[in-house]
Amino acid sequence: MSSTSRNVIPTEDEVRKAIIELKKGNPASGVAKIHSLLLHANSSWTVSEKRVRKILQSEGLINSDSGTPNSTTSIIHPSFRLNKSLDVNKWTNRVEVKYFDAIKGKGLVAKENIAKGDVLWKEDPFILAPEWEIYDLQHLSEACSFCSCIIRDHSPLHISCEASTTATPCTARYCNRLCRLQAEKVHPLLCSARNPASVPLLAFARDAQWMALHALAQCTSRLLLASQQDAATFDLDWEVVQGLAELGMEERAQCLREQGLEPDRENWRRAFELYLQAFKEPRTPAEQKKLARVLKKPISEELQKFTFEYQAFLRGLGRMSLNLEAHGGLYRLHSHLNHSCTPNVSIRHLDQRTALSRITVIAKEDFEIGQELLITYTNPQSSLRDRRRRLSEWGFGPCRCERCVTEEKVWKESDSNTQEADDLADQLKAGLGVL
Repeated sequence: MSSTSRNVIPTEDEVRKAIIELKKGNPASGVAKIHSLLLHANSSWTVSEKRVRKILQSEGLINSDSGTPNSTTSIIHPSFRLNKSLDVNKWTNRVEVKYFDAIKGKGLVAKENIAKGDVLWKEDPFILAPEWEIYDLQHLSEACSFCSCIIRDHSPLHISCEASTTATPCTARYCNRLCRLQAEKVHPLLCSARNPASVPLLAFARDAQWMALHALAQCTSRLLLASQQDAATFDLDWEVVQGLAELGMEERAQCLREQGLEPDRENWRRAFELYLQAFKEPRTPAEQKKLARVLKKPISEELQKFTFEYQAFLRGLGRMSLNLEAHGGLYRLHSHLNHSCTPNVSIRHLDQRTALSRITVIAKEDFEIGQELLITYTNPQSSLRDRRRRLSEWGFGPCRCERCVTEEKVWKESDSNTQEADDLADQLKAGLGVL
């Protein structure tokens, strides 16, 4: 009785040449099929499927698994634009904005030596789309609709929305007069009394737990209301939004598709319909009249294109997702911070009783002049694979911070050892007649 003996470990060049030829003849075949064909054509070889996968990936003959540490996933990158009107000194004179290159974009660097533990600046949000637990408390009038502080206890300082009536109630409630005054930059177009057409949009965002959609509603409201003020007021807000990093939902979908995920375009369309209904085309004459009372001045053609075209809406959603702080705030200076898996600054919400949405930026290490300030866009406790997968969803490409470079080197060495072990195991199994 004769049997095929697999006891030869071929060289890298031999395997590579054979795999390339097989792939040319079988372009639709995946890794498993090519591996099977390779062993069938070379009955004495011991080659693991993992080795076949690596060669196919290195030759660009299959898409790299976006979860693998050396994945590049996509050449799409977020776009960047400098906000030339941004006055960093309003928050701190210890850092400055720096433009790096077309790929990395802008960031923040130290202007002077900074000591570990130093508070670098405090910042209130441009707009706030809070975590849903806080949003629900706002809806119950138990959290400030501007700064998000909890206000369950009664106080004569607490003020309700001035537009709220028994016939047309609004649940917005504020810590004090200052919060109510500041809220006028955003609230009127999201007020159930002044613009009831916005209610379905906010309800949809809440039901879907879609923070980016909620944030876009807040941001759109602020821009449209600013357009009703003087040109200088509008220009300042316009420059903030224009200066945010941007990657549209369609562009992001290209990154996600390589992970086997498809975008939910039906929900995109439904959200866009409600968005137009809220800010441009209310359904009923009564709602149209109420919107017209808030937006008395005509909206410029440039702002209409930026706001109400479908592709612009998708870019707006992507812009919000890219720039929101973890708890839902969009901050002018904070939005300039780049990523590292070993961040050197921390973002804290320390003023919980007086300004919960205010962030405090604290140095986690000593800084030298010119050193970049970095936060993390992912969970730093995650593995290299998971961190890179998360970053690849937004077109950032593989992180090259010191930690990732070190972990990647370890991974490659480990993977090489694993490959050798797999091939040896296959050879042993072949000798025992298992293969």
